[in-house]
Amino acid sequence: MPSYQPPLRDMQFLLHEVFDVTQEFKAMPRHAEVDADTINAVLEEAGKFASDVIFPLNISGDEEGCTLDRDSHAVTTPQGFKQAYAQYVEGGWASLSCDPDYGGQGLPFVVNQCLYEMLNSANQAWTMYPGLSHGAYEALHAHGTDAQKQLYLPKLTSGEWTGSMCLTESHCGTDLGLLRTKAEPQADGSYKLTGNKIFISAGEHDLTSNIVHLVLARLPDAPAGSKGISLFVVPKFLVNADGSLGERNPIYCGGLEHKMGIHGNATAQLNLDGAVGTLVGQPNKGLAAMFVMMNAARLGVGNQSLGLTEVAFQNALAYAKDRLQMRSLSGTKAKDKPADPIIVHPDVRRMLLTVKAYAEGGRALSTFCSVLIDKELHHSDEKVRKDSAELVALLTPIVKAFLTDNGWTATTLSQQVYGGHGFIKEWGMEQFVRDARINMIYEGTNGIQALDLLGRKVLGNQGATLKKFGKLVGRLVEEEGVNEKMAEFINPIAVLGEQMTKFTTEIGFKGMQNPDEVGAASVDYLRVAGHLVFGYLFARMAQVALREIAKGNADPFYLAKLQTARFYFAKLFPETATLMRTARAGSRVLMDSDAALA
Repeated sequence: MPSYQPPLRDMQFLLHEVFDVTQEFKAMPRHAEVDADTINAVLEEAGKFASDVIFPLNISGDEEGCTLDRDSHAVTTPQGFKQAYAQYVEGGWASLSCDPDYGGQGLPFVVNQCLYEMLNSANQAWTMYPGLSHGAYEALHAHGTDAQKQLYLPKLTSGEWTGSMCLTESHCGTDLGLLRTKAEPQADGSYKLTGNKIFISAGEHDLTSNIVHLVLARLPDAPAGSKGISLFVVPKFLVNADGSLGERNPIYCGGLEHKMGIHGNATAQLNLDGAVGTLVGQPNKGLAAMFVMMNAARLGVGNQSLGLTEVAFQNALAYAKDRLQMRSLSGTKAKDKPADPIIVHPDVRRMLLTVKAYAEGGRALSTFCSVLIDKELHHSDEKVRKDSAELVALLTPIVKAFLTDNGWTATTLSQQVYGGHGFIKEWGMEQFVRDARINMIYEGTNGIQALDLLGRKVLGNQGATLKKFGKLVGRLVEEEGVNEKMAEFINPIAVLGEQMTKFTTEIGFKGMQNPDEVGAASVDYLRVAGHLVFGYLFARMAQVALREIAKGNADPFYLAKLQTARFYFAKLFPETATLMRTARAGSRVLMDSDAALA
């Protein structure tokens, strides 16, 4: 059976030593009084909830799955899920970073993201129920009418109700311009929606008394394509003016998907048969409102893979220390045993260090983005808010795609450490692999994220936002460029930072001649950008570790951090050279292939 220990020490290192969040909060009136002791106490209790309450339900929830009563359209979640959710609500976890105007605790977003990393490590399928509610909350908070906010946000904030996002239809995935769900205006200002949605995570369940669905649909006179999409809030039960529940709204679960992983989460097919909804935002401008929820979900999906990477590493490391197999190539290490533990073998260490580097780099990136979001929302300086928003937009597809690609690699490598036992259900590793696989697909496949990064976020403004990130790299290089102890961390990012300018310009120029060049290069480009970001963050972590060691701090944590950073720059970062070469191979080898794909 697997186990899980919340990585509180590494979280505290990032929050307090690398990013110095309490100092950052001083420029945010809402968070100016938040101190390190408060953050640490919250995260310690969050870790207990994750490890003690929902982690024990992970394997049983996967085995049991969700069940649908086709007569009543009701979905039952695995045993223990409903009780765990009640504890979650009672503990106030749902409201942690929500607006106090609607009953929230108003803590920084970065604290909430640390909570969610631990929840995802413990039980990704369970965590998706409250996780999607945050996206619905954000979309309504940003674009809802005053009436919608007063009606729905207090219940979403408390966790009394959950939310879902209803986008996908059977004939269209990412291409939402093809959706067919219709919304007919009614005399009272409401709308009746008719259509079918698929792949709706947490679309129906028994955890709460109501579910607040955000649904994309078309008005009768809507223009074709994505410019004719509107967003509606469609509750499972209609809500009376006083907040009490009214009639059952005709939005029903017609089936549950039979999935490779995340069995404990209900992935529903939803049928709308004249379901009553109200418009969110402006007519035909639904995508702008929904993108609030989608971007929150994309950051959340990256966090899901981060959580799986961490828990997979912990268990693979423990197994490698215990499993005896062969003798070390350099001589016997465990003379009192019939064989050496497999952790002495170089390739096992390669796998473990890869997973550890992806976990620590991913956590640093998630934390970095979360602090930027807190700045975007609450910083007192308008320019800081604007710059932070731009950087978050640039980094969001990297968080989603780079962390989930790495998470898939990390879970499969952790499974490989177990050898044949990794293929056996009782050890838990094969579930981590299955659960990790979906994260590369939903909320926009990783190929879509790559197109978004290169086509929209980078080339869309002639690299202006990328240059802003480049200035952060340049500032660190300038600060530590003469420090010999930092050379192994600084020199690689200095070189890649310079190469990125030429690399980006070259692809942009080729894309002007032939747009397929951007599509052909985008996936490789995103991984190069991901490594540049990871490299910058690992250099910052190494910087702190070296300073602590120089001060005489004997905590082995800092030496471990340096060793992980050295491995990352020696064995993983050099992937960028190959990626830039394959990106430059161009589109012809892909598009001039009709015979090969006939």
